[in-house]
Amino acid sequence: MVNLSEILEPIAAWFRSLGIPEPIVHWGHPLMMGIVVFVMGSAVGFTGWRGRLVEDKDTAIKSRSAHRQIAPWMFLFMALGFTGGVLSLVMQRQPIMESPHFWTGSSVLILLGINSAIALSKFGGEQPGLRNLHAYLGSTALFVMFLHAILGLKLGLSL
Repeated sequence: MVNLSEILEPIAAWFRSLGIPEPIVHWGHPLMMGIVVFVMGSAVGFTGWRGRLVEDKDTAIKSRSAHRQIAPWMFLFMALGFTGGVLSLVMQRQPIMESPHFWTGSSVLILLGINSAIALSKFGGEQPGLRNLHAYLGSTALFVMFLHAILGLKLGLSL
């Protein structure tokens, strides 16, 4: 089996050579991703559900528009943050795949990737079932993000 830490070690060694202070290596990822999870994640979830549930048509259109604008950025930042978190662990010479935090992060990206594909398909030609799946899958991803943040804080405090 491929050892991810060994593959990433040359990159981690280069970053270590930059002399980045240990608190930034240790807490930089949690701080930045906390912002993404709690601010962007909450905004994406709120605007998505508001676009579905609000009765005022103009408000619903504005909320859906905001959801479509924020969600891709959140996904990008989540993917970049995942990469940064893995690299941070390698820089700190910690195991990667042994942590539930790694697996919840992986799950979030998979859920968001599926949700992105559903949205990019225009919900399979505006099928209500796919719109519902998108909403509940997104909510599940948001729940897993919050769980991920808790597990990340636990991991950070244990290192």
